[in-house]
Amino acid sequence: MLSYQHLYHAGNLADVHKHSALAWMLDYLTRKDKPLSYIETHAGRGVYDLSAPEAVKTGEAAAGIALAESVFPPDHPYRQRLDEARAGYGPQAYPGSPLIAALGLREGDTLHLAELHRQEVAHLRAVAGDWGAHVYQRDGFELALALTPPTPRRGLMLIDPSYEVKADYDAIPRHMAAIAAKWNVGVLVLWYPILQGGAERPMVAALQSAFPDGLRHEVRFPPARDGHRMEGSGLFVLNPPFGLAEELALSGNRLAGLFKRAAKP
Repeated sequence: MLSYQHLYHAGNLADVHKHSALAWMLDYLTRKDKPLSYIETHAGRGVYDLSAPEAVKTGEAAAGIALAESVFPPDHPYRQRLDEARAGYGPQAYPGSPLIAALGLREGDTLHLAELHRQEVAHLRAVAGDWGAHVYQRDGFELALALTPPTPRRGLMLIDPSYEVKADYDAIPRHMAAIAAKWNVGVLVLWYPILQGGAERPMVAALQSAFPDGLRHEVRFPPARDGHRMEGSGLFVLNPPFGLAEELALSGNRLAGLFKRAAKP
């Protein structure tokens, strides 16, 4: 357990889907002159070096952000966060969701990051001090319940587990319900993989039953390599910001052609 390290997968097509949506949501929320809280339950190391052997080995970034960046216009918040991350951390840097949040937030906003993996949290703490972030080596779901409702009360939570613990699929609908009951105004964003065999489907069905007003968006793409079971990326959002459905549809259309090209031998 706790062997997952996102460096092997950073900048893949699922990251493009998830991070482009996150950057847009934070850009939208920060337009209003009111402070907000950002909470992340499974933060990882925050920033990734795509020239590292682990990233090069899988080829996921080469088949992901290296191809997909061009489908977003230069003024899209995701492109802006990519440019800022490279300016601050080097030309091969890729921003994880904590850095996307840190770059998108303002003075007076609050950043809470949970990560349980010892090696990953060490990397995170090494960089997050510059962001003014609160970093916790703690189970993310426990932290989410402990912090909610946060101060400021307005804000967004990203729930982005590795699904290394297979029981997460059964537990996540209960976690989401408990968090939403405590923080009914929070934007709660769940990322999940779409897998060959459909292990995620009962979880998604349970979420849709419990939260009929939740926004679900999925994109499909070919597995990154032989034997890789992920064939798509999903987001389930409670209290989605105004315009998010349209933004996700637009991004999905932008990416559709890329995914089709990636599927060709």
